[in-house]
Amino acid sequence: MHEVTERMSAAIAHRGPDDSGIWVDAEAGVALGFRRLSIVDLSPLGHQPMQSASRRFTMIFNGEVYNHPALRRELEAFGCRFRGHSDTEVILAAFEQWGIEPAVRRFVGMFAIAVWDNRRRELSLIRDRLGIKPLFVYHHAGLLAFGSELKALVAGDEFDRTLDLSALTAYLRYLYVPAPRSIFQHVVKIRPGHVLTISDPAAPLPESSAFWSVETAAREGHASRFAGDDDKAVRELEGLLTDAVRLRMQADVPLGALLSGGIDSSTVVALMQASADRPVKTFTIGFDQKDFDEAAHARAIADHLGTDHTELHLTGADALAVIPRLAEMFDEPLADPSQIPTFLVCELARREVTVALTGDGGDELFGGYNRYLQGEQLIGRFQNWPRSMRKLTAAGVTSISERGWNRMQSAVRPVFPSAGRTRHIGAKMHKFGELLRAESSDGMYTSLLSAWQSPESFVPSAVTNGNHEAAFHSDDDFTLLERMMLADQSAYLPDDLLAKVDRASMAVSLEARVPILDHRVVELSWRLPRKFKVRGGRGKWILRQILYKHVPSALVDREKMGFSVPLARWLLGPLKDWAGDLLLSGDENPFLRRAAVRKQWDRFLAGRESNAAGVWALVMLQAWQNRWVPTRAAQV
Repeated sequence: MHEVTERMSAAIAHRGPDDSGIWVDAEAGVALGFRRLSIVDLSPLGHQPMQSASRRFTMIFNGEVYNHPALRRELEAFGCRFRGHSDTEVILAAFEQWGIEPAVRRFVGMFAIAVWDNRRRELSLIRDRLGIKPLFVYHHAGLLAFGSELKALVAGDEFDRTLDLSALTAYLRYLYVPAPRSIFQHVVKIRPGHVLTISDPAAPLPESSAFWSVETAAREGHASRFAGDDDKAVRELEGLLTDAVRLRMQADVPLGALLSGGIDSSTVVALMQASADRPVKTFTIGFDQKDFDEAAHARAIADHLGTDHTELHLTGADALAVIPRLAEMFDEPLADPSQIPTFLVCELARREVTVALTGDGGDELFGGYNRYLQGEQLIGRFQNWPRSMRKLTAAGVTSISERGWNRMQSAVRPVFPSAGRTRHIGAKMHKFGELLRAESSDGMYTSLLSAWQSPESFVPSAVTNGNHEAAFHSDDDFTLLERMMLADQSAYLPDDLLAKVDRASMAVSLEARVPILDHRVVELSWRLPRKFKVRGGRGKWILRQILYKHVPSALVDREKMGFSVPLARWLLGPLKDWAGDLLLSGDENPFLRRAAVRKQWDRFLAGRESNAAGVWALVMLQAWQNRWVPTRAAQV
């Protein structure tokens, strides 16, 4: 067992290059392996696996429990004594004092925990509330294995690579695989805020239990609505965010922040600098493509706040050089193109720091995405139309090609200049047509999110996945905006954004911390009525008010740019031959219909289809297959 565990943990050495450890209980048939990125208590007293004082619990733990000093003081009052000052030791003492689930409810942090209870002969696997830290579980033929990345499981003695076609179909729709599924049939993801307890690996995998959920936070927030005025709301959120930032500034290693110049990361950096006694280290990358370059905005924010700012300008070639590394980095298919700049800025930051705070979560919590307001307008306006009228209108809209819509826009631009301001009008009109074809408001929002409207057309024997649709609650307890935000917080946030940040940062041994996703901030966000999130036709009103206390509004109030790359330009230019070879050459793919792929690739090259995101999903899937599922090993 020791040799296998060592091999599995070595597969994720990039997540913990500073130390390693293995613990084996041969009689129980249990082994724990760990790779450590030392952040708090760099001494051997923070070594893992670690046992509790009574030796009842043995644990490995990825992440941070930020309120461990307060928990330590509380536990010391009960008579607990500590050898070091790591949060790992505090977690184990908390388990002994209060039990596993009651203790976890007290934690403020991000964590994936595996703990063996020697008394009860049970293994508990625990994932933090928002799913910031990943946790995969493989269960097949009496064997149970788990890890922070799939590559650790693949490195085990036995790993069945049969794909989950439902998960594959969902990936092609959303660009990620929604939990609890994974791309492999015999692997699941622990859901955010859940505990999975296993006593018999030969038995079917039991259901995990929730100790926290976004939906519960939303319902409890509705039941306890914030009733104060604007000033009180801003003060309350600012106080919570300041505490969340300060907690995440605890480290025994160099610390900084990733700064894009947008509302979210600028707010985090402003609160960091207000709490710091020296300039905070901030990091930004810039691109030579103007439409995708936010470096100047970030530099202006950094100059105003007085941070120690590092800016690196990259060419398209620098970004393209990352692409061959993506399949290794993301061992479950992920086609969010912002994975490229995310990795590059993490790589830049790691030259100087080991921990970096980020601004992730602001859009999902405070209504920042354009699609929320657009979705409200479109879905709210058309969901009550008779279905026959919606279908007829959709047929008319989509009867004109994307290129045709673009030509019409160009033709009327000289007469109606405002009509020419909408980018990619053809693609958006076709998206609108697909939305009208949906049978319900749930389906309409799913349509807005979908890279491919009919992903099952690519997959033999595909089964449509309903995970994300289930997250979009069709009840009157939530407004349409709240239902969209709840769906994103339940699936898109943990399975796309946070997965992307985790893999990109851990690939360079950088710990990324996300203060806006402190669960106390999430709970407050659900107590706040709409007016504190969306006002004047713009989202994130309350975050803006906090930021304006530190930065002039002129520096941050601009059109939302996002953090991405010129994907269509690359696929039609420098990546064209590589992508075409991936999609169309080699052996017949057993889980993609080659004819359907060829049709869409040809349409894209001919300009009849502008779905670069969908094509990228196909390309990334094929690159992933070449690395992780050789054709001879593939099963469906």
